[in-house]
This record gives sequence, structure tokens and C-alpha cells, in this order.
Amino acid sequence: MKSTEIYSSATHSWIVLGRDSQKSESIIDTNQYLIKSADEAIILDPGGIELFSPMLASLLKHVKLENITALFASHQDPDIISSLGLWDKAVPHATLYAPLLWEGFIRHFGIDNIHYQPIKDEGGEVKIAKATLKFIPAHYLHSSGNFNVYDPKAKILMSGDIGAALEKGEPPMFVEDFASHIKYMEYFHRRWMPSNRAKNNWISRVRELEVDMMAPQHGRIFKGDMVHEFLEWFARLDVGSACE
Repeated sequence: MKSTEIYSSATHSWIVLGRDSQKSESIIDTNQYLIKSADEAIILDPGGIELFSPMLASLLKHVKLENITALFASHQDPDIISSLGLWDKAVPHATLYAPLLWEGFIRHFGIDNIHYQPIKDEGGEVKIAKATLKFIPAHYLHSSGNFNVYDPKAKILMSGDIGAALEKGEPPMFVEDFASHIKYMEYFHRRWMPSNRAKNNWISRVRELEVDMMAPQHGRIFKGDMVHEFLEWFARLDVGSACE
């Protein structure tokens, strides 16, 4: 599994882990995000059970297990958090921040030691040493209880499945040409995002933030003008159209 630092400052850094060339072709490729600050770290959407071993091996190049104080799950899908039972043994001292709505479901992945900290529908925040992260509501996009993570200092929005693209092979880390990237996103967003009202609410909320990078859980990261391009495209897209 590859790891790439996408942000670094005196206070904290962001590392994306993914592009696992050893994974099965039948498994969707996912992006996992590590944020480090001083002697603390959080993993955003730590991934499925099938990639726990390569994920752990990559993480240990950047952080000690005892310094992983928190995990975050944007929603309940297995590609997000089915590895929880293994993390529960590896970092038993950690806290899992995840939607209140999905607590009863996420616990089925196994949680005996990690503390589950529910995120209420309106969102919240968490401090990781010198970094403050905000939980931004993204309900129904595509999960009914769903959150993004926003870092106001790094100006990064970890957007979960919003902006996700499904490409084969090992695509570049960043979107380079928006128009040519649409074909990897369009069906997914039409099929998996059920509500135009929810979509428009999210766009309005995100436009109030300063976002230099939008980092989804699948596919390439949007940077600079590509963030604006995505918001404009998503605003025009009619979603929830699977039955047509």
C-alpha cells in the first residue's frame, strides 16, 4: 500500500494511504487518511477487514501504535470500518468517532475495548494534539447518517463518498483534467446519492468553508480549482435517478 503526504505544517500533517497493488481485483480501492500532530494521530475511514494488514504495515512507517488515539468512521459501510474488530485489538486505548445513528450497526464489526464516541446529527469537532478537526454533516450522501471531516488550518475536506471515482489500476493522486474525470464519477453519484435536496444543502455548507483540497474515500483528490469544478458539476447533476 502506498502512502503519500498531502499536507505538512509545524502543527500537523496529512497522509493518504491506498493504491494497494496487492489487493484483489474484486475489492474496491479505498483511500485511508492519517492525520498526525505531536504524539497523537487519527485515522479517517480506516478501511475494510481485508486490507488491515497492508494498512497497518504502511501506518507503522509513519506513527507508533500507541500514538493512534482516535479513529473516525464517516458512516457504516464495510469498506469504511469493517476492520474495526482488528483495530480494537491493535489500539484498544483509542476512541472511535462515528455517527450516533449507526452506533448499533457499527458495533457489529467488533468493539470491546475502543471507546465509541457518537457524533450527533449536527456534527462537532475533535482535537488531535495541536490540530482541530470539524465533523461536517453530509447526511444522505450517501448514508442517512454521514459526516465529512474538515481541517480549517490545512483547508482539507475529507469528503467520504462525495467526489468518489471508481477507476481501475493505480490512477494519479490528484484530478488533472476535470472533464475527463467525470466518467469515473457520474454513475456512482447518480446511483448512490438519493436526494437532490440533501446534495444542495451540502453544497451550500461546503461553499461557506475554505477548501483547498477535497479528499474522497475512493479515487483521486481534488485540489485548487478542481474543488470548484466539482461543486459546480455536482450542483447540476440530478441524483437519485436509479429507477428511471
